[in-house]
Amino acid sequence: MELYHIWGFELLMRTFCSLLLCLFSLTALAGGDKVEEFMLDNGMKVIVKPDHRAPVVVSQVWYKVGSSYELPGTTGVSHVLEHMMFKGTRHVAPDEFSRIIAALGGSENAFTGIDYTAYFETLSKQHLERALELEADRMQNLLLDEKEFQREVAVVREERRLRTDDDPNGLLWEQFNAVAWRVSPYRNPVIGWMHDLEVMTVADLQKWYDQWYSPDNAVLVVVGDVVPVKVQALAKKHFGPIPARKHEPWRQRPEPEQKGPVRMRLEVPAEQPMLLLGYKTPAMADLKDPSEAYALMVLNSILGDGDSSRLTSAVVRQQELAVSASSSYDAFSRLSGLLEIQAIPGKDSSLDDLESGILAQVRRLQNEPVSKQELQSVINRTLASKVFARDSMFYQAMLIGMRETNRYDWRSLDAELKHIREVTAQQVQAVARKYLVEKHLTVARLEPVKDTKPAAQEKKS
Repeated sequence: MELYHIWGFELLMRTFCSLLLCLFSLTALAGGDKVEEFMLDNGMKVIVKPDHRAPVVVSQVWYKVGSSYELPGTTGVSHVLEHMMFKGTRHVAPDEFSRIIAALGGSENAFTGIDYTAYFETLSKQHLERALELEADRMQNLLLDEKEFQREVAVVREERRLRTDDDPNGLLWEQFNAVAWRVSPYRNPVIGWMHDLEVMTVADLQKWYDQWYSPDNAVLVVVGDVVPVKVQALAKKHFGPIPARKHEPWRQRPEPEQKGPVRMRLEVPAEQPMLLLGYKTPAMADLKDPSEAYALMVLNSILGDGDSSRLTSAVVRQQELAVSASSSYDAFSRLSGLLEIQAIPGKDSSLDDLESGILAQVRRLQNEPVSKQELQSVINRTLASKVFARDSMFYQAMLIGMRETNRYDWRSLDAELKHIREVTAQQVQAVARKYLVEKHLTVARLEPVKDTKPAAQEKKS
């Protein structure tokens, strides 16, 4: 009788969660007001998502350029230019941009990614026009001062030392990407290689700015308590007069097929070992059958996304081979990438034991169809995480901006939920057999060694 009640409760909860997902799909995605899209005469796209829950607005300007556009010898230029975008224009003094937004009670920042660079503000809705005015100004009137540049590039070099050169995990990830890819620009770090940062000049930044920072290579995303037609008018007023520029076409260099596993070992002083595995997997843009990408998304959730995943439940909790293990896959990257697995071994486990345990879970996906119950649970969990994440105004804008700058339509966000629901156990098994293969595998190991540097002597008082 007790088991019956437990089973009945679980069934009730699954039904409740399914109904809740449907409800959130109708409200969180539609948001009461539909997303509207406008195109200015100069080629700039404007996307507006009304959200009237608070008198707040998020404004983001996305440029379709990031580290994957950089040529050998110029790595890091996108990130350094991002820093310099706050260092003054013909009308705004260095760092004045940030002070103005702060005085209005808002916050601002920027980030550089592999495929994009974005600048954003969150502030009260009545100050939206001021934010757009400032963004339009630095889109066309940036001043690249030599002294400001020298200061900022030094900051970036120090950032690289702290986050990569002196961080064993950061260094492992950088080396992992560098050996996983032979040609793909995904092999270069966003922050840039140190030598390129050391020889970079203001002229390099000016060329990059002139080449990529123009309205026809940008997307404005606004989410918040706004009326779309009014946002359109503001965008036209401030960005409309900026002329489009002719851009040199970005030439894609196809990654040659990997024909055997690649292994690397990093031996540096570190507190704990670490293991990375990466399987070459296609992005949506490179697939003839888009259903494979959705199947890979569900496979990733089954394998290593969250506390209920197989890596966590089996490798971490049951076998105690790791203190943490997870996986990630991006179906909507601009170029094809990797399904990545990262794990830290347990106290009494070796990297060999950990790798064997992880590969056993990969083989299980290939050899055994996922049960109907587990598949439905994973799909519900995946859908719930995606729907609940959209509760944030900032994240709503982020999702739209990432899709658009990676050359996917923002409407794919709505279609994504429908396609995830349709994934079958047979499709998951098929993509596991097709893509999680040894010849397309890269393995990186962090194996700590003792620090041989002499300890600094204490000064006598």
